[in-house]
Amino acid sequence: MNRLRILIVDDQRRARQSLRALLATEERIGEIEEACSGLEALERVEAFHPDVILMDARMPEMDGLEATRRIKSLRPGIRIILLSMYAEYGPEAVAAGADAFLAKGEAPGRLLEILWRLADGNGATSR
Repeated sequence: MNRLRILIVDDQRRARQSLRALLATEERIGEIEEACSGLEALERVEAFHPDVILMDARMPEMDGLEATRRIKSLRPGIRIILLSMYAEYGPEAVAAGADAFLAKGEAPGRLLEILWRLADGNGATSR
């Protein structure tokens, strides 16, 4: 079994830690890296080569929507799940090229469900 390489991108350290703690319990997850901005995410994509990115929509320097557009133009095979406290980002996330959108208030199991669906090669989803 190939284990997934995950990049968590969020400007809030606590959010990154929470996602890391959730993912660290999963056998299908291999390495987990973090970035605190869209700009740093672009750098980490080149160095880390993630399979999936969990990307916050709102961040300083470069927001998650712009980072998603840029990453998808460079590496279209990387799956991106855009996360936000604001459900209205859903349509913008998909328009930017995100493979899925999830509101941060959703149950952790919902994130894992979307992650496995994307990892197994199934299509985009929005919430």
